[in-house]
Amino acid sequence: MLLHNIAGYHVSDKELLEFTAIAYDEGVVQATDSLTELKKRFPQAKLLDGGGRTLIPGLIDAHGHMLGLGRLQQQLELRDLGLDQTLAAIRARSAELQPGQWLLGRGWNQVVWPGKEFPTRQQLDALEIDNPVWLSRIDGHAGWANSQALELAGITRDTRSPEGGEIILDEQGEPTGVLIDNAMNLMANAIPAPTLADDKASLEAAFRIALSLGLTGVHDAGVARQGLKAYRELAAENRIPLRMYPMVAIESKDIEALLSEGWIGQADERLFVRSIKLSADGALGSRGAALIEPYHDRPDERGLLLHPEKEMLDLLRLATDKAFQVNVHAIGDRANHIVLNHLETLHKSKDQKPFRHRVEHAQVLKPADIPRFPRLDLIASMQPTHATSDMNMAADRVGEQRLEGAYAWRKFLEQGTRIAGGSDFPVEPVNPLYGIHAAVTRQNRANQPNGGWRMKDAMTREEALRAFTLDAAYASHQESVIGNLMPGKYADFVLLDRDIFKVPAEQIWEARVLETWVEGERVYQAQD
Repeated sequence: MLLHNIAGYHVSDKELLEFTAIAYDEGVVQATDSLTELKKRFPQAKLLDGGGRTLIPGLIDAHGHMLGLGRLQQQLELRDLGLDQTLAAIRARSAELQPGQWLLGRGWNQVVWPGKEFPTRQQLDALEIDNPVWLSRIDGHAGWANSQALELAGITRDTRSPEGGEIILDEQGEPTGVLIDNAMNLMANAIPAPTLADDKASLEAAFRIALSLGLTGVHDAGVARQGLKAYRELAAENRIPLRMYPMVAIESKDIEALLSEGWIGQADERLFVRSIKLSADGALGSRGAALIEPYHDRPDERGLLLHPEKEMLDLLRLATDKAFQVNVHAIGDRANHIVLNHLETLHKSKDQKPFRHRVEHAQVLKPADIPRFPRLDLIASMQPTHATSDMNMAADRVGEQRLEGAYAWRKFLEQGTRIAGGSDFPVEPVNPLYGIHAAVTRQNRANQPNGGWRMKDAMTREEALRAFTLDAAYASHQESVIGNLMPGKYADFVLLDRDIFKVPAEQIWEARVLETWVEGERVYQAQD
């Protein structure tokens, strides 16, 4: 097959490459060049006219949550709603449910509400609905419950907050309805668990969404045993239409047994498992990120470590002893510092560089800790839209001084650290073009603030494309088979309605995916 009349782009190890035609056979790229040159080399090739559209490699999200995305399609989506709108949406949803049925949702964000204060159970109780309500915050690191849900979970004024979590109490010592980080497990235990069939259906819904937005690969950031079983069954049934790199959730109760089963698949397969996900701390918006100094806007709080330091090191050692790459969620500067210390400790006893360990988010660091990444060949797995979502509260949380080491993409790139681009969906929207836009402009999709936020750490368009293609592939040990369109790699590519290297940068996010191809087969086509 010879696809021509395209504006093609991909990145090599050294530079951005352009082409106007691509030849592929049996799902594998043969060459990229001009139509004239490729017709000489492949005179028998079938010609396909690209209609002047832009072609880029299949995009890879290096940090998303597929089960969360799929389940959200059956739940209440609260992203970008004000408090009054949120309460109205909850009331409307309750009318669709049976009495006593759980009302589940996600996406509230008190930072964009008047007063910026956490919500309360009383606000939900005032709706007078006969359903237990549990709503995850946008970052997934806090939840909001009504009194009925708290009762079903057995949470009272006498319930102690678990290590690495907090049950927020009011001035009378009663639960407010907001649970932070590990305290959310108390509620999760009360909610009916999804079945294996539910998980398979959720994954397939997420696959469809991902493909429609140009994603041909996703690193699923934290999957427990049942989720892994759902993936394996779908793979055996040939029902995974893109490349999935699930990370084994280290918090699984049977983690040692899971890791002892070894890797799943190979780099060239649709399902490849050889890494773990561990969360060191919480998130900035819910003040669960572990900071060295107190929160700028809450001087009596420093956030939460989700595991004691020794336990964290023991879990990382267990994973590396079983030959698994470790991908560690670390947002606050204290969490990042501890994770870097642990990885250095492991390196002293055994060379860790071949693992390509990753720090997921690497969001707020002491500037002195950033140069530690290249010493261990660590990957910074970062989500550009986090910066543009957090810019309205980041300075409130950590103050201007600590922002020097926050969302610091340029500092990582200049020292040679690879950035694996992602979104953390459904925390952020799934669309990877939103991430490329945010990386380049450091603006939201209203193109605010004018001139961008802390532009000294912005990426170029080439660097942003690399983060969502070749360097994301490197972060999953798959750069030999995907990540760009060099000969011998899979023909995974996307056709766009505009040239993201030529339109004004503020328009990148508006680009629309017209077609998505995996191994030379079209798996998605936009409907006009």
